[in-house]
Order: sequence, then structure tokens, then C-alpha cells
Amino acid sequence: MLRSMRLLRWSLALLLLLAGPALAAAPVTLLRVDGAIGPASADYLLRGLKHARDEGAQLIVLELDTPGGLDTSMRAIIKAILASPIPVATYVTPSGARAASAGTYMLYARHVAAMAPGTNLGAATPVQIGGMPGAPPEQPQGEQDEPSKPPGDAMSRKQVNDAAAYIRGLAQLRGRNAEWAEQAVREAVSLSASEALEQKVIDYLARDVADLLRQLDGKTLATDEGDATLSTADAPLIEHAPDWRVRLLAVITNPSVALILMMIGIYGLILEFSNPGIGAGGVLGGICLILALYSLQLLPVNYAGVALILLGIAFMVAEAFLPSFGVLGIGGVAAFVTGAVILIDTEVPGFSIPLSLIVPLGMASALLVFGIVAMALKARRQRLVSGDSVLIGSVVLVDAVPPQSPHSGWVHLHGENWQVRSALPLQVGQQVRVIARHGLQLEVTAQPSTHREELNHGL
Repeated sequence: MLRSMRLLRWSLALLLLLAGPALAAAPVTLLRVDGAIGPASADYLLRGLKHARDEGAQLIVLELDTPGGLDTSMRAIIKAILASPIPVATYVTPSGARAASAGTYMLYARHVAAMAPGTNLGAATPVQIGGMPGAPPEQPQGEQDEPSKPPGDAMSRKQVNDAAAYIRGLAQLRGRNAEWAEQAVREAVSLSASEALEQKVIDYLARDVADLLRQLDGKTLATDEGDATLSTADAPLIEHAPDWRVRLLAVITNPSVALILMMIGIYGLILEFSNPGIGAGGVLGGICLILALYSLQLLPVNYAGVALILLGIAFMVAEAFLPSFGVLGIGGVAAFVTGAVILIDTEVPGFSIPLSLIVPLGMASALLVFGIVAMALKARRQRLVSGDSVLIGSVVLVDAVPPQSPHSGWVHLHGENWQVRSALPLQVGQQVRVIARHGLQLEVTAQPSTHREELNHGL
């Protein structure tokens, strides 16, 4: 009995020993952002944080490689990170990657900041108001005391000061180099990975994710819900790749795609309303237009650009129904191209509409307009082919003559049977020419039998 109890104790101890590391090592969630920060990136990261909480993760590792992004999307991500009960580590990787502009703010907001060798960060000047990072200042240092400054320069300084205060607050919150962070905003400076580690901008330099997790093992990080001690050396890694929803959102929030969707949507609806049929144009146009409007409300849109695009399309449509021989059409093309150029109110890389797309769309619209004008001019020179004009002058054969009324009869003209009347008696098979129409009755006159070609034309 004593031997059995001893064996049971050893078995339980062995089980606890084997199960202990598995129970202690909560999973690590791995997310990846590669490209400009936009609505799709924000949606992906926010849902990734939720998945990590549901999985009971002890740490979230975000692999980052971005040239920057939209301010609204960046701030939404940072707010979620600051409120996260799970520590978040940002890791700029692979070698050659960067965390520029918005990526620098995101790096400063994380509980842990790490970079791979050969990466860089910085150039955090708001490019939508200050130009591209690294651009020279608009005003020399010796002229800063001038009393009058243009409104655009005042707005630029206001935005830069706000961004500098924002990143300084993040640096102070995480205990990182606040002075360099402000320089990255005001002077668009950048650092390599090794320089960032020396200047205490980042916490770790790691070759890969496994190396980073080994360095973080046993570290204690402060979160909103208290301190969290990491056990990451042997922790399982759960990777969440972007799903179909994120990929679709990334496609439709591309400004170029949004513009194309809007064009397809509007022209599809116009085609459906002008030529009602099976509804394919209306269905496709409606879907594309809704997707375009959804994507535009997520982007920093210049509403003057939207108005010019809609005005240009309206002018081109008006040219189709009210031909002005090119005046409305050319004005519509000019309005469309101008609106497309100023549609997106930012210079962030990846969120501008290239001229290589705008020019072909403008040329296609111009060809459409000139085609409509050419058809209108051709139609003005053609003889009318409807109503009385197509009946009068036609030569036909008399099909039937009532015996009691030799001055009237029946003919077959343009697929229809017509009653005819003549001043002279008619005979079956006689050629007659239509000279007038009175209601549902045609007035005819005898036609010499030599004009066979006119008879064939009338039939």
C-alpha cells in the first residue's frame, strides 16, 4: 500500500513537471503590416488585438514595414494599442524595411520597440501639409522674425506642432528618447537600427522573431491592467494573416480603384436608365457605386474634387442627350481630369491617384464625347426615317381593290397593311406612289411601271 502511494505521488509530480511549462507559456500572437497604413491596416490590427485577447495571448508581436500612412488610421491604431491589456511589441523587419512617418509614431506607442539589422525609422513630418519628408523648410532661419506669414505656412506650423507634441507624449509615456522623436517630426531626420538602439529610441535589436522572443523572456512590462511578466522563450506562436475582408478593403480603399469603381458605377446606371433591359448595367453600376462611396468615406477626400468629377460626368452625359457639338463634352472632360487630380487630399505614399491613370480615363471620356458628337452631326445630315417622311414617296404594288370601290385599295408597306385611295381607278398589281397620308389612309397616284428600283426600295 505504501509503495502504491509513493508511486502515485511520483506520477503526479512528473505530470505537473511536464505540464507546468505548457500551462505557463501562453501563446504569442504575430501580426504583419507591409505597406501604407490605411483603413485596411487599421481594421486588420484592431481585429488582431481582439483575436489575441480571445486566445489569451501574453504578447502581440507586430512585424512592420511601412512608408507611412493616413493620420486617422494611425491614431486609431495607437489608441487601441495604448488601451490594450496585452503588451505589444513592434518589430521592424526584414532587413531593408523601414518604419517611416506614421510607422515611427506606431513604434513609439508600443510597449516594446525592436528592429532588425539593416532597417531604419524616422522622417515623421506630416507630409499632407509639410511636403515630403526631407523637404527643405519653406522659410530660412534668418527670416523667422518677419511679422507677416502666409496662411498656408501658419497652418503647416500648427500641424507640425501638433504632431510633435503627440509623438513627444508617446515617448514620455514609454520612456523613450523624446528629443529625437520631436526632431523626426520637425526636421524629418532618420536613424538606422543600431543608431536607434544607441539613442534609446528602440529597446532591442533582433535578427528574427525567435531572437526577439528569447530576449523578451522574463521581462516585466507595464500595461493598463498591471504588470505582465513574459515567458516567451518556448511560447507557441500564432500568426494571423490578413483575411479576405482585409484584402478586399485594401483594394477598394486604393484611391485609383475607388475612382474606377465610381466611373463604372455612374456609367452603368446611365446605361441602364437610357436603355432599360435585363438590368445587368444597373446591378453592376449600383454595386460599384456603393463600393466607391464606401471607400471614399474612409479616405481623406477633397469634396471639391468629388464635385468636379460629378460635374464633369454630368456634362458628358448632357452632351449625349443634348448635343452641343463638343462644348459640354470638352468642359466635362476638363472638369473630370481636374477633379481626379485633387480628389485625394494627402501626399502620403500609396494614397494618391497617378496621372498615368487619370490621363487614360480622361482620354477615354474625351473619345466617348467626340464619338457622340460625330454621331449627332451625322444624324443631322441624314434623311428622316420615321413618320410621314418614310411613307411619302414610297412606290408599292396594290394588293387588293374592292369591286364596289375601284378608287380605294390595300397595299403592304414597311411591314404594315395600309388602305390607299386614288383619284383614278386602281387595279390589283398596279404600281402606285404615296403622295400624302390622311390619318390611317394613304393617298396615292399611279406610277409608271419603269421605276422598278423605286418599287424595290419601297418594299
